[in-house]
Amino acid sequence: MAQALAATVASLMPQARTELAELVAFKSVADPAQFPPEECAAAARWVADALRAEGFTDVALLDTPDGTQSVYGFLPGPPGAPTVLLYAHYDVQPPLDEAAWLSPPFTLTERDGRWYGRGTADCKGGFIMHLLALRALKANGGIPVGVKVVVEGSEEMGTGGLERYAEEHPELLAADTIVVGDTGNFRLGRPTVTATLRGMTMVTVQVDTLEGNLHSGQFGGAAPDALAALIRTLDSLRAQDGSTTVDGLSVDSSWEGLQYSEEDFREDAKVLDGVELIGSGTVADRIWARPAVTVLGIDCPPVVGATPSVQASARALVSLRIPPGVDAVEAGKLLTAHLESHVPWGARVRVEQVGQGQPFRADTTSPAYTAMAEALREAYDGAEMEVAGEGGSIPLCNTLATLYPEAEILLIGLSEPEAQIHAANESVSPEELRRLSLAEALFLRKYAESRRG
Repeated sequence: MAQALAATVASLMPQARTELAELVAFKSVADPAQFPPEECAAAARWVADALRAEGFTDVALLDTPDGTQSVYGFLPGPPGAPTVLLYAHYDVQPPLDEAAWLSPPFTLTERDGRWYGRGTADCKGGFIMHLLALRALKANGGIPVGVKVVVEGSEEMGTGGLERYAEEHPELLAADTIVVGDTGNFRLGRPTVTATLRGMTMVTVQVDTLEGNLHSGQFGGAAPDALAALIRTLDSLRAQDGSTTVDGLSVDSSWEGLQYSEEDFREDAKVLDGVELIGSGTVADRIWARPAVTVLGIDCPPVVGATPSVQASARALVSLRIPPGVDAVEAGKLLTAHLESHVPWGARVRVEQVGQGQPFRADTTSPAYTAMAEALREAYDGAEMEVAGEGGSIPLCNTLATLYPEAEILLIGLSEPEAQIHAANESVSPEELRRLSLAEALFLRKYAESRRG
């Protein structure tokens, strides 16, 4: 059966490339200030049509509280079979500097054995992975479980639309096991499940000092500069070694298990020669077990076109990633209090919460993980499944764990280090897509067999 499934998945790869190219073409950034909302709406319709073509019933576009749409579909299984929920998201990060892309970000381009384009790995490719697995099973005796699919429309924005919708309709996503296709292997070709996710709180901080900008020659030296005040405030979020320092937030947790060498991390992160890594402890401690603050953007005059002025106002977007065991709401309060208390010169400050998601920890001893370990071993030619953490956030995971405490939640996906998700030149390995699609198909069959046993 494994050989038959593998052959089917391999034969479906050209179709998968075509479909991924169609899906990547949608500029589905869930921020109307950057791209028209119709781009997300069109992507949602494409996903819904794909589910209908596979025989899904009850396909629906869910209008979620944050103004975006998630796509839902249900495919009944054999009598008495368990139900598995498959998750992905169709919204993507903005392309950032399009000039830094070697090919257009919303045009799937094959180069050096990889497929490039925004969302190829994170996470439009995850939806294609689910389709491949289901198609392979249909062609080889049928799908042995009931399948629910939900494809989110605002995961990258962290605005919580699907979380709130699930809380208001708790029966909709109920399942025995949930497969989240939005993480990745520790390294290309090394099968990995993700055991933990950091949560996230995100705020804007605005500093005001003057009624308007002033001539820097006439007033500079005494007039309080809002941009300088903001820079000092942001600098207070880091210790001398670059470790995150938020007043009242613990920053010394450790990661037990799979380790990440500094040499490998430097290569994966493309750290420039001579530039030090920040923080203390092991790399795994720093990216999987401890808080991490990042200044995502600053509103201030660009260098080109800047005038000799003392700035009256400046604003920044700040993200704080938090490990399991830390409450995102409490972390948000601590971050807000820290920023407010570290603004110099009596400058006025306003902090606004713009996104939040709780961290997550999976139970890797569950029967579903045993089935997944076997499936990955077959799909990856005998390689053993590894268990890693993930520094990123998938806010829905904690919501699902709370709503369905008996459900087993597994996290796999296409975002291995070479994928460069969230950066220019994001890509996916078609070989990784093939193997993980096979692994998911094998998992669904093994999981159904274990439940019958």
